[in-house]
Amino acid sequence: MTRFLSPALLVLALPLAGCISFGAKPPKQLLTLSATAQIAPGTVQNSAHARSVVVQVPVTPAALATVRIPVQATPTTLAYVKDAAWSEPPSRLFARLVADTLTAQGVVVLSGVQSVDSPVGNLAGELRTFGFDASTREAVVTYEAALTRGGQTAVEKRRFEARVPVATIDAASAGTALNDAANRVAAEVATWVGR
Repeated sequence: MTRFLSPALLVLALPLAGCISFGAKPPKQLLTLSATAQIAPGTVQNSAHARSVVVQVPVTPAALATVRIPVQATPTTLAYVKDAAWSEPPSRLFARLVADTLTAQGVVVLSGVQSVDSPVGNLAGELRTFGFDASTREAVVTYEAALTRGGQTAVEKRRFEARVPVATIDAASAGTALNDAANRVAAEVATWVGR
């Protein structure tokens, strides 16, 4: 037997529809990273004539395996910036930023599939810090890079860090300060890989 809801019952249920939520309240701001060094549209690159590398998405500690923006409140405690979140995990955003910066400096960035038959370099590492230090009022990006150059088996490791002072640690300043720090690190990484 099929049952139908009466029109009166449907009218009573309509006001409740606005009260139902199937997820967390979205933050006021979704942040992303933008490379300051960009390649011109239409530029052709060829891995046969230029250094090439695969950029791996860096591993992260658990505090960065989220879209929330961490603040190191004390040496042993973390908080998160209120009303702000990344548009995707910061490790992916950072890998894309590094790839864009390398590309702008003439390095051909390939995917793992594209590099199967080529002796290309491999850039991996750990994004150790990507947030704020409350004690110094700075945006901090720390990347521990591991590079295997094309045709070699030895691994070179180097730590990169950039700190950008901020007046306040809030959603309004988070994106700009961290974008600036990430671009500084990416530029240093690109110089190192390109030498």
